[in-house]
Formats: sequence, structure tokens, C-alpha cells
Amino acid sequence: MTGRRRWSTEEILDTAAELLRTSDAESFSVRKLAAALGTDSSSLYRHFRNKTELLRAVADRVLLAAMEGYRPAGDWKQRVTALAMRLREAFGEQLQLAAVWGRYGSGGTGSRLVMEELLQALRASGLPDEEVPVRYHRIVILLASLITSEAGAGAITPEEYEQGMEQFRVAVLGADPERFPALAHFARDVRPLGADRRAAFEEILAAQLAHIEARIP
Repeated sequence: MTGRRRWSTEEILDTAAELLRTSDAESFSVRKLAAALGTDSSSLYRHFRNKTELLRAVADRVLLAAMEGYRPAGDWKQRVTALAMRLREAFGEQLQLAAVWGRYGSGGTGSRLVMEELLQALRASGLPDEEVPVRYHRIVILLASLITSEAGAGAITPEEYEQGMEQFRVAVLGADPERFPALAHFARDVRPLGADRRAAFEEILAAQLAHIEARIP
């Protein structure tokens, strides 16, 4: 009699990542993952203690991929910007996993590589050591928020996008100038949420780095 196949940790994570490309973290379950692998949930708990630990491991693989081949270059602001753009690009290709990272975080090798580079870049800026952890935390919160938000907008269907655009046009172009005078005044120049996201990402990050630079003795 042939025994049940034993799946490796990497094979489990590959399948989990594939499931998360077509569903969100809320609907994802260890039971569904086990079914996709043709096994039972108990066999997966030998690799991961619970769903959250599994999701963190999947998100960490995205961070690990983002850091592959990375070499620090330029001054501290260029290093932080390059790192941020790598993370944006990596999660942009796996939209649901951005939400997983934003919610659950990660504690694996990929996460440590990102933390190490960001902390080193901030230390190279000339900030006092006691300021570095605080600024690190602010940047990570900013990146997680921007990337998660962008991924959420990118995950909608074409039909949902068109519906949203129609609602935007009605809300903005149809605004009553008596009740919403500023909105009516700027109506033709206000952009929908999904417009120019890369430019907005870079500008918001640059503003945060300028704020940090101003605190350097």
C-alpha cells in the first residue's frame, strides 16, 4: 500500500501563495490548502503551528525575493528609496500577499534582510542611534500602508473599477457648488484614488525622508 506523500515546507508555501493569488487572507484556510495538496490539515501542522504562522511565512518569501540580488548603492536616502521600490514591485506582482504582509508582518529571513538594510541606511544618515529605531518604525508603517492600499486597489475587477469610476464622476462632477464649493471648484482637476500611484508613492516617501533629514544634527 502506497503511503501518503510528504510535502516539503517549500511545496506547501508554493501552493499557499498560489491560492492567495486568487483569494484573500480571510477566505484562505489551512483546510483549503490541505485539500489543494491532497492531504489533511494535520499533516500541515507539522510544518506550521497555525494559519497566521503560515501566512507570515508566505509573505516573508516575497520579502526574500525582493532582496535577491540587492546591493546597497548611493547615499542613505537612495538606499531607502531603492528598497521601498523593490518592496512595492514585489508585492505589486502578488497583490493578496501585500494585504497579508500589512496585517500579519513577517519574522523570517526576508524580513530580517529588509530590517537590516533599512536600519543600516538610517544609521548611515547621521541620525543619533536613539533616533534610528523610531524613524525605522515610521518608514515601515508608511511603506506597509502605501503598498497594502495600492495592492487593494489593484485587486479589483475591471467591472468594479468602471463602477467605481462612475461613482467618482457622479460624486465629483455632480457636486452641488452651494454645499461643496471647493469640490465644485477643483472638480475637473481632482484625480481618482487609483491615478498616478507610483508618483504619489515616491512623493510621500520623499517627504518622509526629508522630514528625517531635517532631524539629523
